[in-house]
Amino acid sequence: MSRLLKNSGKPLFFTICCSLILSISAISQTNPTPAAERLQGLARRQQLDAKSQLKDVTFRNIGPAIMSGRVADIDANPEDPTEFYVAYASGGLWHTTNNGQSFSPIFDSTDIITIGDIAVNWKSKPRQIWVGTGEVNSSRSSYAGTGIYKTTDNGAHWTWLGLPETHHIGKILLDPKNPDQVWVGALGHLYSANKERGVFKTSDGGKTWKQTLFVDENTGVADMDINPADPNEIYAAAWYRVRRAWKFEESGKTSGIYKSNDGGETWKLVSGPGSGFMEGEKTGRIGITVFPQNPSIVYAIVDNNMPKPDTSTKKDSFYKRDVFRNITKEQFLALKPNLIDTFLKKNNFPRKFNAKMVISQVEKDVLKPTVLWDWLDADDGFQNAGIYGCEVYRSDDGGKSWHKTHKKPISIFNTYGYYFAKIYTSATNADKVYILGFNAMLSYDGGKTFENIDKGNVHPDHHALWIDPKRDSHFINGNDGGCNITYDDGMNWFKANTPSVGQFYNITVDDAKPYNVYGGLQDNGFLVGPFHKQRRPGLDRQWCLSV
Repeated sequence: MSRLLKNSGKPLFFTICCSLILSISAISQTNPTPAAERLQGLARRQQLDAKSQLKDVTFRNIGPAIMSGRVADIDANPEDPTEFYVAYASGGLWHTTNNGQSFSPIFDSTDIITIGDIAVNWKSKPRQIWVGTGEVNSSRSSYAGTGIYKTTDNGAHWTWLGLPETHHIGKILLDPKNPDQVWVGALGHLYSANKERGVFKTSDGGKTWKQTLFVDENTGVADMDINPADPNEIYAAAWYRVRRAWKFEESGKTSGIYKSNDGGETWKLVSGPGSGFMEGEKTGRIGITVFPQNPSIVYAIVDNNMPKPDTSTKKDSFYKRDVFRNITKEQFLALKPNLIDTFLKKNNFPRKFNAKMVISQVEKDVLKPTVLWDWLDADDGFQNAGIYGCEVYRSDDGGKSWHKTHKKPISIFNTYGYYFAKIYTSATNADKVYILGFNAMLSYDGGKTFENIDKGNVHPDHHALWIDPKRDSHFINGNDGGCNITYDDGMNWFKANTPSVGQFYNITVDDAKPYNVYGGLQDNGFLVGPFHKQRRPGLDRQWCLSV
């Protein structure tokens, strides 16, 4: 490929790259496996395990002992917050009764351990725990689930309740007055279109389900909330997203907020034209929360994918990378050739390629108009803030109208809003608002201003937050590094990370005697440690970050 760069004086390199991308795309995107076939495969695996000659081989944990993984959800006992459950994106469900000093896994007996959301009925007798499988964050490492599970004996036994084609569960809502009535927000397949997405409702404890909200085959529900005083009043945040092996569309005009006033039987869009909420093709993932003491107050967070205006001056005038992200052919051909040349030079494109050649190839449909974005594979969204990103809206009339709460931009997730977009309120103070993204942030003035509350011992990338309804300065945070707990609005935190559920993407060994084991984790570095460690206490002392 380097020879081609040096020797070609024609647009051959781009043509080959484009053909290669198309060829890879054709073979890398496979047809989705039906849920029935996946479930049959799980059953077959259990049969093979039972007959395996290796079934009695036991595995031992060689470390690291404390390397927690990506948290999907948290639910705590409102009467005794030292008891809570933590759901991990790919590590199952864990239970603690001592404020996170130790945990017990309670979901390992099921066929799937990828989780999107949990809901606990703390008042029902016996206690009910509902688990929606399949992570909602829509990353390449967000694996599909097999539907809904429920336990009434704290995980000793689980009942599978169906909805296997939903794949990714965004939210489970429990009726505070009727333990048999439950709503599920389903995001649907990640890499393919399907109809089993939207809102599903059961009135018989999960024996049967009815789909009550369906937008289209690429639009699912990422978040929901309910009026605790009137369970007939429910909100659902719909999100359009299309992910394929070769592209990711994380926003669309069908993203929006729906409201039901009859217990989820019927729904009405409350974020449409004239509502004050953002709308259109650039509307991304939405999170929503209802203030429990006055349910007319509703907050929403949205990933606004609208490009920011170009503020470059003549002195440093050049096109920013994000200009080419979703550009159409007509828009590309209207660009200034001299600024395209500047962009090519600034981003170290091969000298042989210039604006005239690229424009010609786009005009002839040899190259896609987004080719410059595709070339750079702009995966540096935290540095490249070319879009508006996070925006917070508030409604004071139950969703009839909305207004943006802030004037200044909120730099919390930039171009990675699909990975975050979660919002919460205090149970007692309508102006105390919490939002999650790369940072965790808190507002004391109804969303006008926000401040970072995650400190040096808190891992970035935040996905879950439980706020004590009796003491809103106490909350439990779930992030890519596990759990952290604060009792003073984030001034000080301590870790609750004992579950060994880190997401290893790859492992290898070296040739040392005795040999060492190396592993790369999701957003938690590259670790190395000895293979022969046998005792659990102190395992971390012999594991270290590798460079």
